[in-house]
Amino acid sequence: MKTPLRVLSTLCLSILIAACSSSPSNTLGQLPATKYSDLDKLLEQASKKSDSQAVGLYLAAADLAWQQKQPLRARKILEGLDLSGASPAQLMFAKTLEAELALARQQPNSALKALKHPSFERLSEMPLAQQTRSQLVRAQALEDSGKPLAAARERIYIAPLLEGQTAFDNHQVIWSLLSALPRTQLNATGDDDLTGWLELTLLTKATSSLEQQQTDIKQWVANNPSHPAAKQLPQALQQLQQLQAQSIKTLALLLPSKDANQNVVDALRNGFLAAHYIAKANGETVPDIRLYDSNQISSMDAFYKQAANDGVELVIGPWEKPLVRQLASRSQLPITTLALNYADNHQNGPEQLFQYGLAAEDEARLAANRAWADGMRRAAALVPKNEWGDRILSAFTSQWQSLGGEMIATQHIDRPAELAGQIAELFQLRASEQRAKQLQNTLATKVAAQPARRPDIDFIFLAASAQQARIIKPTLSFQYAGDVPIYATSAINPGTAEVYPELDGLQFSEIPWFLDTNNPIRQHITYQWPQAQGSLGRFYAMGADAYQLAGQLQQLRALANSRSAGLTGNLQLNAQQRIERLLYWAQFNNGQLESLKETQID
Repeated sequence: MKTPLRVLSTLCLSILIAACSSSPSNTLGQLPATKYSDLDKLLEQASKKSDSQAVGLYLAAADLAWQQKQPLRARKILEGLDLSGASPAQLMFAKTLEAELALARQQPNSALKALKHPSFERLSEMPLAQQTRSQLVRAQALEDSGKPLAAARERIYIAPLLEGQTAFDNHQVIWSLLSALPRTQLNATGDDDLTGWLELTLLTKATSSLEQQQTDIKQWVANNPSHPAAKQLPQALQQLQQLQAQSIKTLALLLPSKDANQNVVDALRNGFLAAHYIAKANGETVPDIRLYDSNQISSMDAFYKQAANDGVELVIGPWEKPLVRQLASRSQLPITTLALNYADNHQNGPEQLFQYGLAAEDEARLAANRAWADGMRRAAALVPKNEWGDRILSAFTSQWQSLGGEMIATQHIDRPAELAGQIAELFQLRASEQRAKQLQNTLATKVAAQPARRPDIDFIFLAASAQQARIIKPTLSFQYAGDVPIYATSAINPGTAEVYPELDGLQFSEIPWFLDTNNPIRQHITYQWPQAQGSLGRFYAMGADAYQLAGQLQQLRALANSRSAGLTGNLQLNAQQRIERLLYWAQFNNGQLESLKETQID
């Protein structure tokens, strides 16, 4: 999982090694010196030495090439070395540099593999500069491989060793990593520092107002004066504490009373009002809500005029896409508006317009990021043959290719009867069968040949309904592709109590509503409206989040990279003032939905 705030580049981290020219233990050996500046002369000097002296000079040369921003040359020098006789210090130096070079190639798993070398068992005996260099690159590799909690734990552990700008940057990244985690992964641990960080993170994931969050953070600092985060609040929280809350006294909820998808509209309205009444019951200061029927307004101009006369300071809605497009085409709006849908991609809209919805494109981009972090590089896609499928495929392809991934093949699924043939074509099984027949004809005898699928597909991106996925997964097995990893969207989750064993083991992105069933707002809503436990729950969650966003738009706009922890995901405002959602990963296990946590780190 990527975080918006990045650490110093691994190239900058390597400069920390400057003080590592000696070792505290004779049995470890000497670290390569870093006093050189002329790479060619250093290589010439190394060529005239033998044994450990040559290894040390060549390692210094590889490191110098890396610091001089010549990664290919650094890698060539490093790969040409025979390290069989290297000392433990030289091995740790070499494997750390190997990891840094792997990260530069966007290969975090290779970096982690290099850092598992047995020599690192003695890392604590090394000079502090080498310890921090090795551990910081490991933290970055964990982050880049989609393990934010493990990365944060590593950074918390090494924080006391850091100074100056490196310490400051490390502090900010710890917060950025933890704030991106779902509530369900913020459980107390045996480590006091980590537990304190997690408690602070939980405070900012509450649905309370800005004023309440500020009060809670201040109280946490008072209760934990010796914690690193209390001594120096992360910059994002310092900025949050400095915001002057702008309370909204009256807001409008603009939704239709008659619509082709009225059950969805009702879910939005009920979720919104439920969140309002829960906040009121909790003693929070809440705005007055005025309900407006978009079926009854003659024009948006007339609506805004009426809303202004009624003292409305913020509008939630409209939901109808044509009305959102209309607002996005204007140069300005008379009242700040949070639309509950998105206009077309090319429409940014006026500065008073914010847009929020359950865009499947968010999930497509997350699937690309997740697959890339898992080391996948070549993708195939199965998407529906319709406008929705085209949009989600476009979003996935754009994100995947921006990461450096390759799109190998795509199939647009439509009728179930054609699915087996489409999957066979995707994996070129028909060509394999044809080759077997040609061989059989040439030899004029029967050939025992099993069709072989193409080997160049690392994974499948799947955008399909639960019913389609129930057919696709076993069909893949039948077509010799059952071992190909699948990254799916939440569309495969039927959101019902019915068990679909065919979906077991299939990983997909999902909103917290379905993963955090102990959330008090969710529990209240599902008690009042039992149907919210099913697929309609997404829209009850969206309604509740729309109420929460009404009080948090100010901080989302004012604080770069700030997030709101909602029931539809971790919510963030992009440059076009659209709410983007970070979702979490889940799978079915024996018919039960379970959250996928990070891979355990050895």
